Amino acid sequence: MKTNLNKFLDFLIDNHGSDLHLKSGSTVHYRKDGELLSLDTKICTVEDIENVAKSLLSEESFKRLQETKELDLNYTYNEQNHFRVNFFYHIDGMSIIFRLVPMEILSFEKLRLPEVIKELADTPRGLILVTGVTGSGKSTTIATMIDRINSTQKKHIVTIEDPIEFIHHDKKSVISQRGVGENTLSYKNAFKSVLREDPDVIFVGEIRDLESLETALHAASTGHLVFSTLHTLDAKETINRLINMFPTHDQNRIRMTLSSVLEGIISQRLVKREGGGRVVAVEVMKNTTRIATLIAEGRDKEILDAIEEGSQVYGSQSFDQALLELFQQGLISEATALENATIMSDMKLKLQGIEIAKV
Repeated sequence: MKTNLNKFLDFLIDNHGSDLHLKSGSTVHYRKDGELLSLDTKICTVEDIENVAKSLLSEESFKRLQETKELDLNYTYNEQNHFRVNFFYHIDGMSIIFRLVPMEILSFEKLRLPEVIKELADTPRGLILVTGVTGSGKSTTIATMIDRINSTQKKHIVTIEDPIEFIHHDKKSVISQRGVGENTLSYKNAFKSVLREDPDVIFVGEIRDLESLETALHAASTGHLVFSTLHTLDAKETINRLINMFPTHDQNRIRMTLSSVLEGIISQRLVKREGGGRVVAVEVMKNTTRIATLIAEGRDKEILDAIEEGSQVYGSQSFDQALLELFQQGLISEATALENATIMSDMKLKLQGIEIAKV
């Protein structure tokens, strides 16, 4: 099993997969275009997986894995490829997940990101959140935004990540990247000290709890630009999640704070591309005067309409608008547009309108 690891990783890279799954009690699997596929017929034993873990970890790290039952790290495979690796225990033993992380930071154009995201990257201060399920490209988008700042502005950028994924090199800016477990003991410790490190831009890998959210809001309200991620589906759910982190008696205050410091929410979904592969559908909410009022007054149900109505003036767009554009460009099928729509009935009407216009 140990000797086969390189063979499996090579297969993943050569076949443009995204994740390799090694699980005791199961065969080796890999993920491609969002689908989990079997790679080998041999059942991995507990000893097989533990031997792979021991080959990748120092004695101290393996002991820590046994104590904590889970561990994240970066694994540089070669000059062109490196992986984010997660070790964890389950009922049948141990699993190891390898996530392929591109070495190259892609441009906005290659990622097919809306122009408005460039505007958000150029924002001098405030809070910008990138949301979506695991594997939807959140880290990739933030890396591209940070690279834009690094290439065009003289700033001090501090990142706090678990683990560090994309490696940035100083350009016009100075970038200090801190990996949890390697360069800092915890998110909590790093986030507490970050404001003493003279930052202009702060990237926190994930808002995990009330304390980290409070710190992010404070940093954004004191003149810093703060990036972070959440595992939420869209802008409306993101706002609800943030508000509900606080006790009921404090939620009105947080609504006012959020309405003033939030600059934008970028939500992503990877959908099936015609001809193979996947393409990103992006919802972008810019915090306009109207959006700020809706957040402050708790009128979250009206946010989706405000996003769609602001597309021409502010460049914002809902998921359904993004899907409709991808369909019109021939990048996704009608079935994919309907499957991923926020409101399927509305999407059906919009697609029918396109068909009628073609006649």
